[in-house]
Amino acid sequence: MEKEISQAVIRRMPRYYRYLGELIDSGIERISSNDLSARMNVTASQIRQDLNNFGGFGQQGYGYNVNNLYEEIGKILGLNEEHNIIIVGAGNLGQALANYIEFEKFGFLIIALFDINPDLKDSTVRGIPVFMSEELDDFVRRKRVDIAALTIPRAKADTMANHLVDLGVPAIWNFANVDLELSDKNVMVENVHLSDSLMQLSYNIVKNKKEKKTG
Repeated sequence: MEKEISQAVIRRMPRYYRYLGELIDSGIERISSNDLSARMNVTASQIRQDLNNFGGFGQQGYGYNVNNLYEEIGKILGLNEEHNIIIVGAGNLGQALANYIEFEKFGFLIIALFDINPDLKDSTVRGIPVFMSEELDDFVRRKRVDIAALTIPRAKADTMANHLVDLGVPAIWNFANVDLELSDKNVMVENVHLSDSLMQLSYNIVKNKKEKKTG
């Protein structure tokens, strides 16, 4: 039976991958857990524990080979495969996602957008076609779709998400600012609440002001 990895560990893996990529760009070939800890603001012990969940990868007295660790974490995250994405909702947010070319560097290929606005029919975003919503079912049945990004109003999100589940889409990337209730619990969902990040930032701003006043 495969070992169950906590979501907290999984959430840290993309950060490791991103920092290791920056080290490669800087020409650094190896790094210790202590040096990586200083860069990432995560304890060296935590780094070792996280990586030990997947085999460790380090050598005592040497540390980590940056390129090897980058490749191994990429495999853990599935970045050695291509993932086809559709975007449901071709408004400002949907088009912004389609225009973000960095996704392709990690194997995430946006292959289509869908919308109900007839003015968008036969248009493209960065060369990616925009289809009408009534074309969605046929498209998903004909093409391999690994992830559907929802950038639609929250009132329509549950219905659309469950429709995509019925069509066989295995993962939903949800920007609709509502936690989805899916009929199939095996479908992967990542809820992205942009306002939550702003609220956390607001908290830290207020906290910092209070500390300056009392400091």
